[in-house]
Amino acid sequence: MASEFDLIAKHFTRPAAPGQLGVGDDCALFVVPSGHHVATSTDLLVEGRHFFPDVDPQALGHKTLAVNLSDLAAMGAQPLGCLLGLALPRADDAWLAAFARGFHELADAAGCPLIGGDTTRSPSLLVLSVTVFGVLKPSEALRRDAACVGDEIWVSGEIGAADVAYRLLDGQLPADAQRLSAVRRALEWPTPRLALGRALAGLAHAAIDISDGLLQDLGHILDRSKVGAALRYSALPASSGLEGLDEAVRRRALLGGGDVYELCFTAAPADHARILQVAATTGVRVSCVGSITERGGLIVLDDRGRPLPDLPQGFDHFA
Repeated sequence: MASEFDLIAKHFTRPAAPGQLGVGDDCALFVVPSGHHVATSTDLLVEGRHFFPDVDPQALGHKTLAVNLSDLAAMGAQPLGCLLGLALPRADDAWLAAFARGFHELADAAGCPLIGGDTTRSPSLLVLSVTVFGVLKPSEALRRDAACVGDEIWVSGEIGAADVAYRLLDGQLPADAQRLSAVRRALEWPTPRLALGRALAGLAHAAIDISDGLLQDLGHILDRSKVGAALRYSALPASSGLEGLDEAVRRRALLGGGDVYELCFTAAPADHARILQVAATTGVRVSCVGSITERGGLIVLDDRGRPLPDLPQGFDHFA
């Protein structure tokens, strides 16, 4: 049986970038550019809670890093490197090779090399943890507490597909192979919006990545900024994979569905055209979906300007 060090050497050791000390020492070392701060974030993924046991390991490798890179994107940070923790019920060489391939392919594309981590045996479940490091100028950080009354609220990409994919795979929705084919990639291969986040740094005000549902995550901005918000339901950028669904299912996917990893951000109305311009430059669709208000709370308006009742809740990690 391969040892811990054999597994690390075979699947997770790569040459360090210039100026970095990577896998192989007690600590990794990296240089921070002058005038910048370090941005860091950690996410934990647990089998059966955050991913299905039979998920494609290459997709899981990609997603394990993607969800962390999405946090850097939401702050407007440039990736520097990452750490990976693996608790494995068994050491399956083919599984590890596929997982590492998905992880390293995204790491290479994002400029976020693996520079350290740890492995151990788990008694039952697969547990994954990634810590990412990035850099940004402190004056340009996209913070949750920076939304201003009158700001427009924007959402990148499309939303809703990942929630529908999860519920199809979990048996909460009737089997539909054609729909699952249309929405599954959104769940298993999310795209962190790093280029858009960098382009918004110093332009947008507040931002967050949508991991637990649009309403819940936007609510974190409202709480930290001490403001309210009004969303236009018809303006939400719904995935085409939601077409033909029952309205209650569609509404839950759009407003409460997690695993989206698109950016929700606010910006001054005077910068509307600039937001569209930087989005076009990065090749990402953005939609203006509402505005920040003085009154506390969050409402979602229908086409006639009436608040929608019975809004869905987002994902609760302890439910």
